Amino acid sequence: MTAVNAPPPIAVPEPVPQLLRDLIHERTGLFFEPDRFATMLEKLQGRAAAHGCQSYLDFYYILKYGENNDAEWRRVMDAFSVQETYFWREFDQIRALVDVVVPEWFKRNTTPLRIWSAACATGEEPYTIVMALHEAGWGSHPIDVCASDASEAAIEKARAGIYRERSFRVLPPGLRPRYFRPVAGGWEINRDIADRVRFQRANLVVPAEIADFASARAVFCRNVFIYFSTAAIRRVAASFAARMPAKGHLFIGASESLLKVSPDFELTEINQAFVYRRGAVPRP
Repeated sequence: MTAVNAPPPIAVPEPVPQLLRDLIHERTGLFFEPDRFATMLEKLQGRAAAHGCQSYLDFYYILKYGENNDAEWRRVMDAFSVQETYFWREFDQIRALVDVVVPEWFKRNTTPLRIWSAACATGEEPYTIVMALHEAGWGSHPIDVCASDASEAAIEKARAGIYRERSFRVLPPGLRPRYFRPVAGGWEINRDIADRVRFQRANLVVPAEIADFASARAVFCRNVFIYFSTAAIRRVAASFAARMPAKGHLFIGASESLLKVSPDFELTEINQAFVYRRGAVPRP
């Protein structure tokens, strides 16, 4: 039997990892320190090979100067997508939303409340929000839940709504049969829950792509800033603040912070959950 020759390795000229890192940072907010350059190149390897690149410099030129390269950048975002999430994750913040933010809104308003899951990955977070609203008796109220992610592949999985066991690791046992049905390959979320979420691809560092969402009263942007540089976090937070209403709520991950990063949000505590609130005074 003739051995199948492995494809030749893709060359890595010395300055190219930093050039790629800086370009990716500019376009996506993701930031790789030098000790993670190998990880970055590994994630890009499939895309570079798909273009027949012999060097990562060739791929850099495709990303930087290629005509109509928006589609390629979307594939790059798929390659970098971190789809490790699960239902009921960091639920104390969602409890604060359901038990405090939502009731306070409907005490004073009859207009719809808008909630945005800004980095929804494969959909577990926005579906958790909708299920929690149903469990608390808010299912019939005018609440608009929208969700976005920079990865088209993640958005397609979210729309399909089929999940394996890892997604249910902390979901209260009685909720799975109530909101899901068994199907080939896992469990499918009920359509009445799925239809409450509007999904769309959006890159957080592109203001035009988030403009339709960022006016939400409550924004969940959890466990994405851990991959961003401080400059990118500041940029995204300012973009949120420019569109969010005064006293709107921003929920970020437990290991993330906007202290000394954004003057537009103040840290508050709601029912033992830490939440950032949009300042009432517009930025100068």
